[in-house]
Amino acid sequence: MTQHSAHKADALDLKLLRLLRKNARRPNSELAQEVGLSPSACLRRIRLMEERGVIRGYTAIVEAPGAGDEMIAIVRLTLEKQTEEYLRRFEAAVREHPEIQECFLMTGDADYMLKVSIPSARVYEAVHTDILSRLPGVARIHSSFAMRDVLRELNGRPARAVRG
Repeated sequence: MTQHSAHKADALDLKLLRLLRKNARRPNSELAQEVGLSPSACLRRIRLMEERGVIRGYTAIVEAPGAGDEMIAIVRLTLEKQTEEYLRRFEAAVREHPEIQECFLMTGDADYMLKVSIPSARVYEAVHTDILSRLPGVARIHSSFAMRDVLRELNGRPARAVRG
């Protein structure tokens, strides 16, 4: 355990995290001014949060060709059993399918929640039949389609346009 790992986030850290989540490419000088710190103190806080693993990395959200036409399916899956072997086999199989962008082990009535990106409902039908229903140990599949990405925004605009 490093000397910084036990440090609790204070109000300034939380404000910095909110600002970074909105735009991680913002200059440190702007961040510092917004939270009322000197640029060096602001940068030091950000580096400490990176060292402690509070900030795990930075990413770019890119618009792939034709991505504006994609559909996002949120899929809740229940396994036949919740043994370590079933979970391990399921998770290994999920990693083999690039259509599955995110996978979360859940509490509650579903064992896993997946985010699946597809170009159309017809393609989702094939993904459901050929991939999801064949994943090891799957007992039930419940799918919903996202209508709009509400939270992920870039510079005040939605990350991708919703096409009607």
